[in-house]
Amino acid sequence: MKRISLVAAFVIGLFLVLVPAYVRSEVQSSATIAQQSLPTAAPQGEIDNFVKAKTDTEETDQESSKPASFDQVVKGTKQLKGLFTLYRDEAAGKLYAEIQPEQLNVNYLCTITMESGIGQGGIYGGLPLEDFLFTFRRVGNKLQFVVPNVFFRTRPGDPLQRSVKRSFSDSVLQALPIRSTHPKRKSFLVDLSPLFLSDLPGLSQSLSSMLGSSYSLDAGKSSFGPAQAFPLNVELESNYGFSAGAEGTPPPILSVLPNSKTFNLRVRYSLSRLPSNHNYRPRLADDRIGYFITAYQDFSDDSPRDPFVRYIQRWNLQKKEPKATLSPPEKPIVFWIENTVPLEYRDAVRDGALMWNKAFEQVGFKDAIEVRQMPDDAKWDPADVRYNTIRWLSSFDAGFLGMGPSRVNPLTGEILDADILIDASFARYAKEQYRSLEQSQQLESMPALMKLTGNPSLCSYGMGAYFLKQSMTAKPARDVSRGLKLLGNYDLCYGMEATRQLGIGAMSLSMLHNVTPRSSEMKQFVQSFLRSLIAHEVGHTLGLRHNFRASAMLTPAELNDPAITHQKGLVASVMDYSAVNLAPQGATQGDYFTQTIGPYDEWAIAYGYTPVDALVPQSETRLLEKIAGRAPEPALAYATDEDIYAGLDPLTNPFDLSGDLLTYAPWQMENAQKMWQRLDQSSPIAGESFSDVRLKFDEIFDYYFQYASFLTTYVGGQSFNRFKGGDVAGRLPFEPVPAEKQRQALALLQTHVFDANKFRFSPAFLNKLAPSRWSHWGEEPQIFSLDYPIHDRILLLQTVVLRELLQPDRLARLRDADLKTQSGQAFALPELFNTLQMAIWQDMIKPEDKLKLSSLRRGLQREYLKILTGMVLRTTPAPDDARTLAWYELKQLATALDRVLQRQGKDADTETKAHLEETRDRIAKTLDARLQTQ
Repeated sequence: MKRISLVAAFVIGLFLVLVPAYVRSEVQSSATIAQQSLPTAAPQGEIDNFVKAKTDTEETDQESSKPASFDQVVKGTKQLKGLFTLYRDEAAGKLYAEIQPEQLNVNYLCTITMESGIGQGGIYGGLPLEDFLFTFRRVGNKLQFVVPNVFFRTRPGDPLQRSVKRSFSDSVLQALPIRSTHPKRKSFLVDLSPLFLSDLPGLSQSLSSMLGSSYSLDAGKSSFGPAQAFPLNVELESNYGFSAGAEGTPPPILSVLPNSKTFNLRVRYSLSRLPSNHNYRPRLADDRIGYFITAYQDFSDDSPRDPFVRYIQRWNLQKKEPKATLSPPEKPIVFWIENTVPLEYRDAVRDGALMWNKAFEQVGFKDAIEVRQMPDDAKWDPADVRYNTIRWLSSFDAGFLGMGPSRVNPLTGEILDADILIDASFARYAKEQYRSLEQSQQLESMPALMKLTGNPSLCSYGMGAYFLKQSMTAKPARDVSRGLKLLGNYDLCYGMEATRQLGIGAMSLSMLHNVTPRSSEMKQFVQSFLRSLIAHEVGHTLGLRHNFRASAMLTPAELNDPAITHQKGLVASVMDYSAVNLAPQGATQGDYFTQTIGPYDEWAIAYGYTPVDALVPQSETRLLEKIAGRAPEPALAYATDEDIYAGLDPLTNPFDLSGDLLTYAPWQMENAQKMWQRLDQSSPIAGESFSDVRLKFDEIFDYYFQYASFLTTYVGGQSFNRFKGGDVAGRLPFEPVPAEKQRQALALLQTHVFDANKFRFSPAFLNKLAPSRWSHWGEEPQIFSLDYPIHDRILLLQTVVLRELLQPDRLARLRDADLKTQSGQAFALPELFNTLQMAIWQDMIKPEDKLKLSSLRRGLQREYLKILTGMVLRTTPAPDDARTLAWYELKQLATALDRVLQRQGKDADTETKAHLEETRDRIAKTLDARLQTQ
């Protein structure tokens, strides 16, 4: 009986504890649900309720020990009054925050920025790390730092609110003990150290990914930096010390550090109040126009078609004079040029940002964007969320030229703050006329190899394009793009390929137009690039995504006609990744980079910023549909990052130009040939290193590589249009490339890639190409194979192009061509296989009197054999029809080899004869192996 009584007492006691806790939990859940409930229409009053929702109950302190008095805890500290009042004890390294009762369960914005980096490996000062909503929620004797879940919402009062709250969790990042409660204000004092001196941004994991070695946060080396409190925001800085990980594991060798075992990073936390914009109305998105999107699932909408509500991200622009045709905004978008920007570039930076006012004027805003200069004695910090800045970044190995992130209200899509970063080293790339490609000891073409390696990352959410070169070398691969994504979901633009465009443009000025690096012409060239770059990044801060179809607006002939390009631009949108425009041989050079926003940019701004007198987003539908309905106009074609990954559309590429690459690409390859010729004739000049000649040679080679890879997209290609029903009669989303253009692309590849005679360089030229011999921090000399690997370079180009032509997705599209093209008009699989076999094995199919194959021809033939053998043996993916054709072509080739060896084998040189006999033997074994498996 005694045992039963003890159990009963325990159960009763547990019941008495849990029931009140359950009731309290339900009260808190209801309040949090109210925070997350936002109707599809999202009237402003309901948004305000969503932002300011809070509980009506407070929990009592359950600690048995009596806490210290408020005055005792803050004794000797420095008080900083602002959004949250701070108490700073610098001697003890403590930082407290006073949270008022009315500030509980209210949404605020946290923005995290890397204030200082190490200048290498993607760890750069000024990079945005993360931004999110947060709220303080009291639970017992602690204040939880909570990130509310805003991805799932319901209308206020909908019974589904409770279900949604139970189904989808918030994220509690930290629970801060309440050190004291003020006796009069009833406010709560918390120590911020557990939150902001912990690894809140997840830097340890990111550093391990990016630097290839484990680094952990060292609490003994970490401390608070400057802290400032303002009425609408609080600015905190944390100095994080990081040390190399597990003992016995050597850290990476970081050239920029005195000791790679340890370094410090400064991280800024901006805590700000969300604006109470009673006149801001979210605007619904349309996938025909490229805006960044804030999306959530509306569980109050039971429409089976699409549960998502999508808002575009844009600034809150309101006319000062609503009825005026052209009016200044109540609050313009102001960019401050940071005082670190060199004097010689400030005008170009200003001009690039102000380009966009042309588009805003067309929707009724005068001077929507203003650009101001940050004084040298400014007291404010560029990372302060109250200022939009254009900042200069200094780094050792930055893989991007520009970056334009913005901070957005995740409830409505309203852009609140933006900062643009520019890599200061971009001008050096132009003035030196080249950029080193030797670090990886291997030459790659980024556009082609992104597909070949399965890494299509260009810019969004990481710098995969830049680090792709390193990941393909013999060094251990590093998941750098994953690491950078951990650092923050932002857009890193241009990158390595943009520096190459800048470098090749400067080289063309020097070699083809005799322009010196320090001349006024070169200065104008660099500033024209900078204006275009700034316009691109400002476009991102206005909410716009990339448009990789914009470069197809003009014909090749129109690109160098200033009467056209000064009015419309070189491209339909500065949101493309624009290649440098080099005029063909014998033509007058026009603009190198676009100097005005294009028709697409004006259209996109019209969709996002045209004032509409409506109460809710759905009321704007009629006008927005009228604007978006212009999508079929050629200059408004839109394709963004996810559209380029498949390699489907030959006009959707980064760093291309013109709507006719079949004309423009050969022009650029001929320009490359001419620059090689000039390099051979005039380099090195007196005092110039032979290693500089090698670097320039590679730079030209990569430019050649780039345009050769574009031609492959015509084979099996299709235009992809983002039309909707009723937009235009007679046009469909997919439009196959005409068969004649596909044949023309293959013929150009045969002439410019597969024919090794295009790469006949004089022995003296090749023997000039010496590597650098500097050996010190930041410079690692090449040790093995000092001579230039010309055979490997050319074979790499041929291999990439050949594999791209025979990659599985392209073969599948060609297999489907008969079903998607009118009878008799398709370019199909058999023609591709036959054309390639004739081009690569023409020596066997139509042998010359004397049989002699060069080493380059033998290498290409081996690669072809390897690809087809993989198809036949099923070791590589391919459609079954392609495997059958591969088997057929190998059988035909074996017959041709037998015939040639019988007739001319005795006269062939030893290398050619050995190559042909080995090839015949490999084909025989492949065909036999396949027969045995059936």
